[in-house]
Amino acid sequence: MIQFSLKCPKDHRFDSWFQSAEAYDKLAAAGMVSCAVCGAEGVQKAPMAPRVASSREGEAPRARPLSQPRSAAEQAVAELRRRIEAGSEDVGRNFVREARAIHSGEAPERPIRGEARVDEARKLLEDGVPVMPLPFLNARKTN
Repeated sequence: MIQFSLKCPKDHRFDSWFQSAEAYDKLAAAGMVSCAVCGAEGVQKAPMAPRVASSREGEAPRARPLSQPRSAAEQAVAELRRRIEAGSEDVGRNFVREARAIHSGEAPERPIRGEARVDEARKLLEDGVPVMPLPFLNARKTN
């Protein structure tokens, strides 16, 4: 495992772990690395000293588990995520279709969350469908 410092075109900076440098390159080339803050595409590696996770037996972990929020801001985002997930239906990749159906009255009104490409979300907004990006990555993504 390797940790990279990343930067989006809006200058948001964040860290993310990858299986290897090659795995990062492959995900980035496929457009699967997005900003953890705003969801923007075009994320690039920021200057940093890479951290490589060791897998030696008996070695105590040197850093906190990645599943634990690091700061008060991360804790607030984690709590927001829990509340959103508890109060909405995950429609996954059907988000755009479901959002349009709810907006047009073809589907029952309810809070939903799911996946949409940036261009699809922009088109929903242009068409008057109220949507917003969430400040956390989808759990299915591994970046």
